[in-house]
Amino acid sequence: MSELQDKKKLAVLMSFSGAGGVEKMMVNLMVEFVTRPDLELELILIRSSGPYLKLLPQGIRIHKLKASHSFTAVPELASYFRESKPDALLVAKDRAGRAAVHARARVGMTFPITLRLGTNLSASLKHRSKLSRWLRLAAIPRIYKKIEHVVGNSEGVAEDIRKLANLPDRQVSIIRNPVVTESMLQKAREDCPHPWLGEPVPRILAMGRMTVQKDFTTLIKAFAKLRSEMSARLVILGEGAERNLLERLIKDLGVDTDVMMPGHQTNPYSWLSRADLFVLSSRWEGSPNALTEAFALGIPCLSTDCPSGPAEILGGGKYGKLVEVGNVEQMAQAMKASLVVGGVLENRDSVLNEYRADVSAANYLSTIFS
Repeated sequence: MSELQDKKKLAVLMSFSGAGGVEKMMVNLMVEFVTRPDLELELILIRSSGPYLKLLPQGIRIHKLKASHSFTAVPELASYFRESKPDALLVAKDRAGRAAVHARARVGMTFPITLRLGTNLSASLKHRSKLSRWLRLAAIPRIYKKIEHVVGNSEGVAEDIRKLANLPDRQVSIIRNPVVTESMLQKAREDCPHPWLGEPVPRILAMGRMTVQKDFTTLIKAFAKLRSEMSARLVILGEGAERNLLERLIKDLGVDTDVMMPGHQTNPYSWLSRADLFVLSSRWEGSPNALTEAFALGIPCLSTDCPSGPAEILGGGKYGKLVEVGNVEQMAQAMKASLVVGGVLENRDSVLNEYRADVSAANYLSTIFS
């Protein structure tokens, strides 16, 4: 049998539509996948924009669909399946998973579909209208039963999807995000020239999209309380729809000389590695990559105890303080205590090992081709 015939063809379906955690994690996975000599890798893109596209490794065949939305991609996707005949399909995100199920049914093929979910659907939809929640959730049990395997990136996500889709345990797995990479560790050692990062004032860092989910409003209010008691500075990396609102809040609270929001950074790790404390203020997550990255770099961490992921990463509070979602006073006091005492950074390897990119990729391939 030829070398080409020995290879298994894995197709990956997703949408690159920004600088989110999903795009980053899928790139990290594909960097690992492409090193496997027994694997032929194809990436199917519903959308193709954002900074992470340029980080895709060589050796991946990319197929861009003309459709710009999962709902309208089904006919093209069906044609791709018919022509390419993948041995298996890995899909990122719920809507793309639904499209994959419908497209596979159109062509009557039987290759297995593995769906990766990176957010707690129940928590993320709490802020939607009843109609919006119903439209998103009603079809999940029927569609997900046609998917061979669903992967949650935390225990909370996996448990949530078991309940929503009424799936047996054997159909749902937990595979941690491929967060810890050599590239990340190397970038953390690079220079970061901003003067704040070389001054003796305690530096608190947060990063993520400026959206309702990340709740930087609570973080800024808590920082203002902290700042009234001690010297400190806050850096928030990222961009998003709430930037103007946050800028007004910072000015209104009188902390504009001690808060900096320098936008999206191509190398956030050189900033993160020089922080005295990392804070995650999210209302909900799947498995927060920024918190995992800070933890991996040995930075003391503080997080809201939101669904899902932070408590799993921080050992239920063993490795960093956990506070109530939206509780300004608790967060302010926890930030002060964390800056004074620091975090428990010993014996983290057992937690971090599952978040290594090579370990995560091996777990995915084992699940996909089981």
